[in-house]
Amino acid sequence: MRTLACALLGALTFVPAFAAEPVQVPLDAAHLAPLPRHPVEMKIHERALHCEGVALVDLLRAANAMPTTPLRGAHLARVAVVTARDGYRVVFSLGELDASLGGRAVYLVDRCDGKAIDDKEGPLRLLVPDDTRPARAARQVQSIHVEDVP
Repeated sequence: MRTLACALLGALTFVPAFAAEPVQVPLDAAHLAPLPRHPVEMKIHERALHCEGVALVDLLRAANAMPTTPLRGAHLARVAVVTARDGYRVVFSLGELDASLGGRAVYLVDRCDGKAIDDKEGPLRLLVPDDTRPARAARQVQSIHVEDVP
């Protein structure tokens, strides 16, 4: 009986820190402006890019899509899906982005070579400087959302 009571009490007191609902991350200037800016350099198709933007992890935390504490439990089964205007999509696990786990540096940039990114490449572009090849350097980023892995 005591074991059953302990199990029931444990089940009743568990409350996840974040809801497991999908989160649409705002990409407008009002949400990007207060975030810390970072210089980002990356070579794409033999062209060196010198850009600046915000860290994806900072953007996700500001949107309440990722906790500020080290990830554990259900958060390790969540992903950030980045979609470009042409339908191209790339995915990052939250664990891959968390500094206490993967620590992957991923940036959403809006300026390259000292000017705003044009519509051909932007206005927002994703850069992953440590990737071996630039397959996840999506241009024309249209949306980012966080969801549970199915």
